[in-house]
Amino acid sequence: MDDANALINEIEQQEQKITKKFANWYNKNYKFLLLIPLILLILALGYIGYFYSVNGDFIRKDVSLTGGTTITIFTEQEINTNNLKQSLSEKLQDFNIRELSDFRTGRQEAVIIESSIDSNELKQILEEILEYELTEENSSIEFTGSGLSQSFYRQLQIAILISFILMAIVVFIIFRTLAPSAAVVLSAFADIIMTLALVNFLGIRVSSAGIIAFLMLIGYSVDTDIMLTTRLLKRRDLEINKRLSNAFKTGLTMTLTSIVAISVALILTQSFSEVLKQIFTILLIGLSFDILNTWITNASILKWYLERREK
Repeated sequence: MDDANALINEIEQQEQKITKKFANWYNKNYKFLLLIPLILLILALGYIGYFYSVNGDFIRKDVSLTGGTTITIFTEQEINTNNLKQSLSEKLQDFNIRELSDFRTGRQEAVIIESSIDSNELKQILEEILEYELTEENSSIEFTGSGLSQSFYRQLQIAILISFILMAIVVFIIFRTLAPSAAVVLSAFADIIMTLALVNFLGIRVSSAGIIAFLMLIGYSVDTDIMLTTRLLKRRDLEINKRLSNAFKTGLTMTLTSIVAISVALILTQSFSEVLKQIFTILLIGLSFDILNTWITNASILKWYLERREK
């Protein structure tokens, strides 16, 4: 028993030494750590600017946002989507293929092909590749006008902008101090910009569901930032590093729990729902960036602000 207690005490002492060393290192270098997210944000903004100059928009839009034809083929015999994609790539430049499968059995139920070309032209191309006629019994065809899609896209853009502005107003009302409020807004802004840059870099065609995912990301981003800011500003009975450490444990647990849950959902849904797959992918990217922006950007700005205020 004495040996066990001695071992426990030795482990605790080692942990305290490591914690103290890290605290000393962090106190000296936390301002320099701000350079990491700052450089990433500048690179993300630069890439988005370049992307806009080349493509004329901030994202790669799919048919739901550009308008075009969607053909759903109900499969009795399974269609090899890889071969179909290769054959279509020889005839079309702008298209997207999605596969719908039964959740329990994994059996292919349908294949969805989207393209901006005319419905008759797309139908003819598919019939040539599949070597059978597409009828009302084995397929369905939907066409969305470009005007309607563009109008819907503008409305989604306005919704994101209004949501971000209202979020910023609420944050400033809650904390009523410029620096902490600006740090929260900056962190949320960085999350969205970095996520958008990576989504474009990965070549993801964003649908209306993807825009909704960015709306959800605003809420996820602000969540941990508000918790961190509240802990650091309100709890004055502890030293700054202790407050920061307690908030870090809680906030990281919140974010990692969300990341694990979203990762599991992404694995389970990617084979039968392209909509959910895109939503979860964007949220996963955004939450990963949120760890960086909350616990380096926001935390460092708040620590800097509090130390100056105490002096």
